[in-house]
Amino acid sequence: MDIDAVFSGGGVRGFALVGAIEVLEEKGFVFKDVAGTSAGSIVAAFLASGYHSEEIKAMLNTLGVKAFMDQRKTLLPFAISKWLLLFWRMGLYKGEALEEWIAKQLAHKGVYTFADLPKNKLRVIASDLTNGRMLVLPDDLGDYGIPKETFPVAKAIRMSCGLPYFFEPVRMRSLSGVDIIVDGGILSNFPMWLFQKDKLRPKRPVIGLKLSQNFEEAPKMNIRNGLQLFEALFQTMKDAHDAKYISRKHEKNIIFIPTSEASTAEFALSDEKKAALIESGRVRATEFLKTWTY
Repeated sequence: MDIDAVFSGGGVRGFALVGAIEVLEEKGFVFKDVAGTSAGSIVAAFLASGYHSEEIKAMLNTLGVKAFMDQRKTLLPFAISKWLLLFWRMGLYKGEALEEWIAKQLAHKGVYTFADLPKNKLRVIASDLTNGRMLVLPDDLGDYGIPKETFPVAKAIRMSCGLPYFFEPVRMRSLSGVDIIVDGGILSNFPMWLFQKDKLRPKRPVIGLKLSQNFEEAPKMNIRNGLQLFEALFQTMKDAHDAKYISRKHEKNIIFIPTSEASTAEFALSDEKKAALIESGRVRATEFLKTWTY
């Protein structure tokens, strides 16, 4: 069965998405149009480019995720320079290594810019802080005077994955100057709404893969200090926008994957945790398909 799919953000916990994709492919599902945010945008881009779950898993399993922690060279020890990087560069790591790796993988499938993909085959979410707006890539690039067809897919994924303060934001040159672009999860971590047209039945089933419990099972946040307050603020920003679009009607089309095995930015992820995340995705997808109907 042909399906469209949406993949949520979740940092390195995105390994769980691969496990769920494996099960869906084993059951005969074929991914057509896809969308995602942050880690979900990486998986979506690979699927849109023609990769299958086994290939994606092999790529990720052989990948040293710490290689993406590409800090700028300074004469100062990192313990000191990190505060300067946060202040002046607005991020601990450049993010260039991540973009280069994604570009290399996409090139193996002949994908460089959005012109190499059919229209609406891939859409990803980023956050434009300069203009205070959500950015759907490549759809909204025309608003910035940037041709959609020539925009690199890897650059769009890098934007969507720009975890604030961890990676430096992307500085995108547009007609109005330079715009600061960061992680799409700030405004829409699970853009299932992209496939929801008012009162129109989608041309294909749409399945969402979300790296969390469902909204009723999610535990209350424990807020006792400033750090926990910041975490709660960020989590609320990520989920509040999407929650209003997900009614009980839509929940039946979502595979919720709890991923307590790892944190979003745990880049020193062990092989055991990777395997546990992938298995978590497999288990939840298997349970979902036992009752899912379209």
